[in-house]
Amino acid sequence: MDYIERLRRLALNDRHLEDDDPLEAQPQELDVRTLALVRLAALVATGGAQPSYSAEADAAVGAGATAGQIVDVVAGIIPIVGLPCVVAAAPKLALALGFDVIEPSDGAGD
Repeated sequence: MDYIERLRRLALNDRHLEDDDPLEAQPQELDVRTLALVRLAALVATGGAQPSYSAEADAAVGAGATAGQIVDVVAGIIPIVGLPCVVAAAPKLALALGFDVIEPSDGAGD
């Protein structure tokens, strides 16, 4: 199924999009790394739960994304989702990446 047909089915809320072949509903032209980064951005936009951040951050890092690239994606969506949304997501993302933004690790900012 080409992208035009997929978009048509999505626009029509076609129930059979996933019934025909569950893989048809999944992205077909994005690499795994990009998809994981997009999903992290979506979590920020929707106020995702901590376990989701952990799973998607692990997927992104596992697919070759760096922590810096992940933070760049989140910073890059500020004009779209707003700073309060990103600020609320930052501690969840930090924990998913293995550090706590509340506790400075090197005494910086003292």
